[in-house]
Amino acid sequence: MSFVRIAVSGVLRTWDGAERTGVNAAYVRALLCAGGIPLILSPLMGASLAASALDGCDGLLLTGGEDIEPSWYGAEPSPFLSPPSQDRDLFELALFAVARQRDLPILGICRGIQLINVALGGTLYQDLPSDRPDSVDHSPAGARDARSHPIRLQPGSRVAAALDATEITVNSVHHQAVENLAPGLIATGWTGDGLIEAAESESGASWILAVQWHPEEMYADSRAPEHGLFSALVTEAGLAGRSSVGRGRKEDTIAHAVERTP
Repeated sequence: MSFVRIAVSGVLRTWDGAERTGVNAAYVRALLCAGGIPLILSPLMGASLAASALDGCDGLLLTGGEDIEPSWYGAEPSPFLSPPSQDRDLFELALFAVARQRDLPILGICRGIQLINVALGGTLYQDLPSDRPDSVDHSPAGARDARSHPIRLQPGSRVAAALDATEITVNSVHHQAVENLAPGLIATGWTGDGLIEAAESESGASWILAVQWHPEEMYADSRAPEHGLFSALVTEAGLAGRSSVGRGRKEDTIAHAVERTP
């Protein structure tokens, strides 16, 4: 049996007086439900090891977490910016660059859609309540799997096909979001006031799908449409010829190029 291996970008946290690295278990559970094998990649590896870290992986999942350093997209820090992690930014930018070079399918979640947008030349709202005040609360109090606001999806888009819907009510846990969409990405999901909630790559380009909400938190509901996002990633990653084992190592130069101070 051939297993589809999905690299999952991790975080570094201090908890109970000790440094710990990993991911929220919901990401792992969601990928397992879709038939994938999650492989957690810690930012402690550093950008120079991004190419080696992706060896043997068939796809990449970029997870949620810290704000992104605004100098990556030419902005001054907002007073409402949460502390970024330069090490994580560098590692994930390198992972993204290598994954694209190897034509690995990429799914971005929350911070993931933001990182993809920045990596391709887009910009972000650093803090929605101050940069873009609106009636939609994108970070409401309550459980992480509580659905809080509706979004509309572009009919015929990759995200609409994965969710088998053109409208869905999603959970929401973020204060940053896509402002100017990067070249090469197509917006395919929006809130009622036009904030981008989903984006994907153009036809013929490397497979990218990214969403602003947290679909992994719905893993326990077998009927949740969000399972379709992870299934789409695993299915795409499982196509013949996706494995990076044995490929050339020219991607190392990409990782080293990213490893710089923004």
